Parts: sequence; C-alpha cells; structure tokens
Amino acid sequence: MKCPFCSNPESKVVDSRPSDEGASIRRRRECLVCHRRFTTYETMESLPMVVIKKDGSRQTFDKSKLLNSMLRACEKRTVPFDTLNHIADEIELTLQNEMDREIPSARIGELVMEKLKDVDEVSYVRFASVYRQFKDISTFMEELNKLLKER
Repeated sequence: MKCPFCSNPESKVVDSRPSDEGASIRRRRECLVCHRRFTTYETMESLPMVVIKKDGSRQTFDKSKLLNSMLRACEKRTVPFDTLNHIADEIELTLQNEMDREIPSARIGELVMEKLKDVDEVSYVRFASVYRQFKDISTFMEELNKLLKER
C-alpha cells in the first residue's frame, strides 16, 4: 500500500479488525520509510451480474426480485421469510461463485425450483407453473406426477 505522506510503496500492517459489521476490514499501517501511520479499508470486490431474459433483453441481477417471486409462490403458505431470504442468498452466492457475469434467467429459475422443492411442494408447483408457463391442466398434471414419482 502506497504511503499517503511520502508515497513509499512499502508499509506494514500494525493492526487489523473487522469494520461495518464484517463487510470490510480496517487496517492500521505504518510506512517503512517515514514511519507515519495511516488507515486503509479492505472490502470484497463485487462484480455486477447481468440476467439475460427469455426475450434476449438484459438487466442487472436484483436479489429482491428473486425474493419477491418466491414470496408470491409461497403466499398463504407456512414458509418463513427467513427461509426464503436464505434461499435467495444461497442462489446469489452460487451464481457469483460460477464467475459467469451473464446469467440466463432459465438458470435462476431452475435454482429456485430446486430449492423450493425441498422447502414446500405447493410453493414449488406454484413457482413452476408461472416459470414454465403451464398452458393447460395436462402440463400441470405432468409436473405433479413428476413430483409424486420423486417421493
């Protein structure tokens, strides 16, 4: 880290501690030349993710949209909000770890269905019916039959 006083590129870390509720690390440094101390903050780099919609349009990934779609599917069900929030966090982390900055909306939908299936089957079917755009009752029944066979 370059010293703000003498511009020397060498310094040593004297003290480190979490800051902003663990979102960053505060470091006290000492310049190896002028021996003056200064503070730096280290944060995790967050690269934006872009969702490629079915129609080819692109928009920035928004976890709140993901959470809202799951809330709609779980309406009048006994699924706790914290569970849905945790699922949204897991999906966001999974997508970030894949290091692909452009994500097809189909990938996100599949991840949601995978998680909802384990949490609440009715919510899973509701989400799948909108996501897969069930056209009629037979398509709906096919999905229900798949679910029953997996049991």
